[in-house]
Amino acid sequence: MTEPHLLRRPGVLAVHSANRFVLTVPDLAVAERFYRAFGLDVRQVDGRLDLYTFGNPHCWGSLHLGGTTKQLQYLSLGIDEADLPAWQQKVAASGAACAPHPLSDGSGLWLSNPDGTPLQLCVAPKVSPSQRLAHAEPPVVAHGRGAAPARSQVALVRPRQLSHLLFFTPDVARMLAFCSQVLGLRLSDHNGDMIAFIHTPHGSDHHLLAFAKSNASGLHHSSWGVASLDEVGAGAEQMRMAGHHQGWGLGRHVLGSNYFHYVRDPWGSYAEYSFDIDFVPHDLDWPAADHPPEDSFYVWGPAVPEDFVTNHEAAAA
Repeated sequence: MTEPHLLRRPGVLAVHSANRFVLTVPDLAVAERFYRAFGLDVRQVDGRLDLYTFGNPHCWGSLHLGGTTKQLQYLSLGIDEADLPAWQQKVAASGAACAPHPLSDGSGLWLSNPDGTPLQLCVAPKVSPSQRLAHAEPPVVAHGRGAAPARSQVALVRPRQLSHLLFFTPDVARMLAFCSQVLGLRLSDHNGDMIAFIHTPHGSDHHLLAFAKSNASGLHHSSWGVASLDEVGAGAEQMRMAGHHQGWGLGRHVLGSNYFHYVRDPWGSYAEYSFDIDFVPHDLDWPAADHPPEDSFYVWGPAVPEDFVTNHEAAAA
């Protein structure tokens, strides 16, 4: 059997992973408390915070000190080493090449997306899923005993990996064209020019990246996969007990199908607990479609907060 990390669509030039997102925030201590409470392995490195999931060696995000609110600085995307010469030619021909971001180590290939956000293409291991993530096995319950754990014995929820990132953009169609034509990504589903979900043809969750319409660019949320629906709910309670009351959930999305709970961070964007998202294998052409608004957001859940789709980065800018 082929190892999952070796599965890829042959003859297709495309990024394979969201390697790392990089933000600036006004207070690293506040950020550290938030992401530790969320269940991430937060490490202080050279004056910044690096975000890991426990038991995984990959760094999913970095936060640097700067500004008066959270700001997206750049996105790092993973590519295969064998494709590097082809990527060098493609970036040069794209007309979008740019200098490395000053907060980066300068490695890789650099280009700007249509909104001006720097992108780093770097040779890196594939960290997007190559197969549907396994669910946690339900505990064996003895006859005559209750299935629910005592509240005092609930383990801390620790996400397993980054599932996807959703960004704001002034022009969803333009961003979709760029991701398809330049990055090799493919449309999963969309709602007109309001929101689009895209995956890598080398195998990933239903969306590796997503873009929602706004008046400017920015990060709406990072989504983190957990092992069960119970962990989505327990994560929400974990954050509530840590003082993070604002958010949205528990619910279930239509596009992607995942169960969710979003927790609002101190700067108006969100971290999402996500479970059981659809998976697009490397050898399947997903039947992308344009869905009406009522069939593109959620199946069930509480009322959506009024400012859930507010771009606080744009307001700060």
